[in-house]
Amino acid sequence: MSSKQKAIMSANNTIIPVNRNRSIILVGMMGVGKSSIGRRLADRLHLPFADADDEIETAADMKISEIFEKFGEDYFRDGERRVIARLLEDEPKVIATGGGAFINEETRALIKQKALSIWLDADIDILVQRVSRRSHRPLLQGKDPRKVLIELGAVRNPIYAQADLHIRSDSSPHARTVELIMKALTK
Repeated sequence: MSSKQKAIMSANNTIIPVNRNRSIILVGMMGVGKSSIGRRLADRLHLPFADADDEIETAADMKISEIFEKFGEDYFRDGERRVIARLLEDEPKVIATGGGAFINEETRALIKQKALSIWLDADIDILVQRVSRRSHRPLLQGKDPRKVLIELGAVRNPIYAQADLHIRSDSSPHARTVELIMKALTK
């Protein structure tokens, strides 16, 4: 391994090369803090940060909720895949994805091939509290957030578990979660 690489052991006991020439992608449920934690992690690693949802809105010149409303989720997921592919072609960076990005098989394969994926996970009560602060999430429009998050978690968590690393986030400041990631990256 080069001086820019080291190996870490993943949650499923496979060895993962940590390479400063690869992007780090944060995956997980809406409300877990991927964007906030991602910005802090990027600062700590001296890497650029990109929020895939922001990049999608810029590329489409529309809000995500408008894309969902006008074109549907399948159209959005295809655009999301293309934007993430573009972000992975650029210089290494920390990328926060939308909650459904890693669920798409093509997007997941691309992430697994080109980046180190980190599943940020949190208890349902924390997720409900966080998503209730904002009303911009298309999958929650007019629905009970707890019920939606439980249903999504049942489907998505086994897929998120395919990420290279699994980090639990709690109600403490996001800086603590960043510390947990840094420890995992330097083991």
